[in-house]
Amino acid sequence: MKNDFLILLGLLLFFNCSNANTLISNKTHSIKEAVRQAQCGDTITIDPGIYSEGNIVIDKSLTIIGIGDCILDGEGKFEIFTIQADDISLINLKFQKSGYSATNDFASVKILSSKYFHIHHCEILDSYFGIHISNCSYGSISECKIIGSPDKEQNTGNSIHIWKSDHIQVFKNFCKGHRDGIYFEFVTDSYIYENISSHNIRYGLHFMFSHSNTYFHNKFIENGAGVAVMYSKNVVMHYNLFKENWGPSSFGILLKDITDSKMYGNQFIKNSAGIYMEGSNRCIIENNLFKENGWALRVQANCNDNEIKKNNFINNTFDVSCNGSLVLNKFDNNYWDRYVGYDLNKDGVGDLAYHPVSLYSVLVEQNPAFLILLRSVLINILDQVERIIPILTPIDLKDNSPSLKYYKFND
Repeated sequence: MKNDFLILLGLLLFFNCSNANTLISNKTHSIKEAVRQAQCGDTITIDPGIYSEGNIVIDKSLTIIGIGDCILDGEGKFEIFTIQADDISLINLKFQKSGYSATNDFASVKILSSKYFHIHHCEILDSYFGIHISNCSYGSISECKIIGSPDKEQNTGNSIHIWKSDHIQVFKNFCKGHRDGIYFEFVTDSYIYENISSHNIRYGLHFMFSHSNTYFHNKFIENGAGVAVMYSKNVVMHYNLFKENWGPSSFGILLKDITDSKMYGNQFIKNSAGIYMEGSNRCIIENNLFKENGWALRVQANCNDNEIKKNNFINNTFDVSCNGSLVLNKFDNNYWDRYVGYDLNKDGVGDLAYHPVSLYSVLVEQNPAFLILLRSVLINILDQVERIIPILTPIDLKDNSPSLKYYKFND
């Protein structure tokens, strides 16, 4: 599906430009004037230089290509490109210093109600919003570098912000230093892949009310609160890296009110919590690695019918925690590095069930101040007693067939 989409997009751009004229806009001329003179389907090439022309409105199908070091400067006052047309391509352009507004979402590139747009190999520096897209279809953003200078969350926008759109491809971009790296709201049937999103104030990736999307082979590293996927269904998340998202309210990924979705082949390494699940139902979490997290999984009591199977749990402070005693989720055939059971029939499956919730994790869930006792001998003794005679931990939260073999995954 992804390859068919890209082939279609390439053919459309080829036929649009194959009979087009080429207009040259060099550093002594005006991009606005070149746009005004151009006919639908033309290609504009922009010579090296700095162009400070305020907001440039593009209302016809064009391909705009930067030659060399071509810089479009918003001077901290203006939106730079506002696109209101179909069949638009922006290639090899550099944008800097778009304006800030408390009432308008100023962006270096804003695309409104467009189909078949393509933004490729562009660089965006010191902008409020990097790329802002709304009510669009069949577009792509690829190989762009979008770097902000974050101050406060309310004073910066998102690197890539997409609203009420469908069939969008976001791939091989680098997003850093904004409120959210990649933001989807009311976006459907789209793909996010091979991006790096790091050091953003809030989320590396933020989904809201966005159904039937897929994201894979992305890296989300050292973001303020990690990644959040919220109020969505039929989301596929695989072979992503969630790493070093630390803080009292941070996690590799937050799944809030998610249904009928699947996570597999992901790596959760050194996060405050690998996955925090709240109000999420009928999700499959399979073949993932949870390593050196504070919590590997924090599953709230309002999560039902989820399957957690064939995952690796390695050197986490807490493998699983929950805030209730009623267990409506299934744990099966996971590898737990703390498992001390045996395998008499040598089938690779432990003969005793594994209870991943410790007494200490229950106490911390009820009162976070108990974290001060993390290395206490008393806590170790209480955990051992609780395993023998469970009183506070949910007795039904267990893996009946724990794997004794570490899983190796191929992507």
